[in-house]
Amino acid sequence: MTWSNFLSQHQRTFIQMRTVLKVVDNSGAKEVKKGAVVRGVVVRAAMQRGRCDGSEVKFDDNAVVIIDKQGQPVGSRVFGPVPHELRKKKHVKILALAEHIA
Repeated sequence: MTWSNFLSQHQRTFIQMRTVLKVVDNSGAKEVKKGAVVRGVVVRAAMQRGRCDGSEVKFDDNAVVIIDKQGQPVGSRVFGPVPHELRKKKHVKILALAEHIA
């Protein structure tokens, strides 16, 4: 293994939780037309992430909540656990709709 291969393998970037992205909705939900490009915030990431208190959080899957231009969620329910770090980015409404806060 050469040094350049070693560096390229260890310099991968990952999408962090609380990141706002432009996404395409393929779920067919009533509020959003299928195939429409909308904004979404990442609420769960499968990659392990460290917290300020030294603990680490890792979810089983990746998940995004669709939001409008003001940052409010479009849907009325959020399934699965949601990390409490969303409070830092002013996504309190998502935390209120979540069934479990991790």
